[in-house]
Amino acid sequence: MRVLPIISSLAICAAPALAHEPISWHGSEIHVLLEKDATGGEMGMFTTRFQGPGGPPLHVHEDAGEAFYILEGSAEFVSGDERMEVKQGEAVYVPKGVDHTFHVIEEEGGKILVIVAPGGFEGFFAATKDLKMPDEMERMNSISAEFGQIFTGPPLAEQ
Repeated sequence: MRVLPIISSLAICAAPALAHEPISWHGSEIHVLLEKDATGGEMGMFTTRFQGPGGPPLHVHEDAGEAFYILEGSAEFVSGDERMEVKQGEAVYVPKGVDHTFHVIEEEGGKILVIVAPGGFEGFFAATKDLKMPDEMERMNSISAEFGQIFTGPPLAEQ
């Protein structure tokens, strides 16, 4: 990683894209692009490729806002009381403390760029990749809470 000082209060962080090995995570593939350590804790960035159709359980991040940019496919998002379809090339933002989830619509799946701010949540995937679901859901919930995330309901497909 290179850090280039621009002025005393500003720095640009340059790191190789996909510097980390992809993480196979319960049917999806996660590529961490920037970890919180590379951004002074300001943000984390990763892509997620979901097999279609599918998505995560309803959840909330107590300490981070989350932005999503659809790289491939489309997804139905639920954020608080709002429900919307977000297509390739579109973005959505979920403030911290708001229940949310999404469901990739296409059978062939989709790919989403995710930015969390402040950073840290991106470490959740490596920490939980080897858990066996649903047998180790209690452990998943415990680790999830350590990363500021609380599961609050089922995936969108089950709602």
